[in-house]
Amino acid sequence: MSKEVKIAIVGLHFGKEFIPIYQKHPNAEVYAICQRTKDQLDKVGNEFGIKNRYTRFEDVLRDKEVDAIHLATPIADHAKMTLASLNAGKHTTCAVPMATTKDECFEIIKARKKADKVYLMIETHVYTRAFLYAKELVETGQLGKIQFMRGTHTQNMSLPGWPSYWYGFPPMLYGTHAIAPALALANATVESVVCYGSGEIRKEYAKHYGAPFAAQTAILKLRDSDIAMEVTRWCFDTIRQCRESFDVYGTKLSFEWEQIEHEGFAVFSNFEDVKRIQPPDYGHRLPKELAALTAGVHDESQVSFVQGAGHGGSHPHIANEFVQAIIERRDSTCDAVASANWTLPGICANESSMNGGKKVEVPLAK
Repeated sequence: MSKEVKIAIVGLHFGKEFIPIYQKHPNAEVYAICQRTKDQLDKVGNEFGIKNRYTRFEDVLRDKEVDAIHLATPIADHAKMTLASLNAGKHTTCAVPMATTKDECFEIIKARKKADKVYLMIETHVYTRAFLYAKELVETGQLGKIQFMRGTHTQNMSLPGWPSYWYGFPPMLYGTHAIAPALALANATVESVVCYGSGEIRKEYAKHYGAPFAAQTAILKLRDSDIAMEVTRWCFDTIRQCRESFDVYGTKLSFEWEQIEHEGFAVFSNFEDVKRIQPPDYGHRLPKELAALTAGVHDESQVSFVQGAGHGGSHPHIANEFVQAIIERRDSTCDAVASANWTLPGICANESSMNGGKKVEVPLAK
């Protein structure tokens, strides 16, 4: 195929953030956008000068000019739209989670192999400055042997204003932000999980999915490893500042996410010494046209769409990885197998908590 990748972005809330990034990428073009609401579609199209506009996803699939589809749609649509995109012969990137059932995860792997197209799950957390910094500590041996890991994603979404499908959504089914970074650092998959629910959410929320818990906490046993990992998720009726975090503890150094935004991440070098840091920027790893988009954003609430540096500077890295994987005809770093192995533990953790903490074996994607 030609060097320029023609991308259609489907879903223009979260998806809108990626438009200026792809438009600046030297090898990509935002060829089309898709949104069910025509007013919003035209507003975004006019803002960014995009001519090709669709209100129906099916029309995007039929457009032979579209090389790749970027899905930023509601969670319930992720698996079916991903499958439709791959089956239509389109390279596909999709927001997390890749799916909400085990069968869907394996169907996506099968479809990707059959289509021979790139798949990338938009797991922002494995492209953040903090993750890239921790990865350097692990890969250079500075951290030593990993002994234990923890992941948390705490967010109180109880207030009005969220799309209706969110209310009552089981926390662990959206667990990849808390699970993926640690598994990526350990280069590991999960063998089994035990998960307990804690507290309760209001009945009008719980009735939507039948999940009554305010929080879910899991212990994940890693496959072929002596490491266990703790994961906690909550979404409703539990008060805390939003925190998508991971901690990794080693024999030489340990890295802990900041407890409160802006207080600094912690690096422990022995039993007493701790240093507060802000991870460096990694824009230099990107094409020069994108490098500035990652820099200097630590207050996520102040990130503008045009700046494009949301989620810890991850968005330009994600867009670039998707485009480069297509051009280089290789798997992405968040390919279907890796994404399934990061998604399946959350699905199994929810299953465990709904069965009183029963141990659940996590199937291996490969």
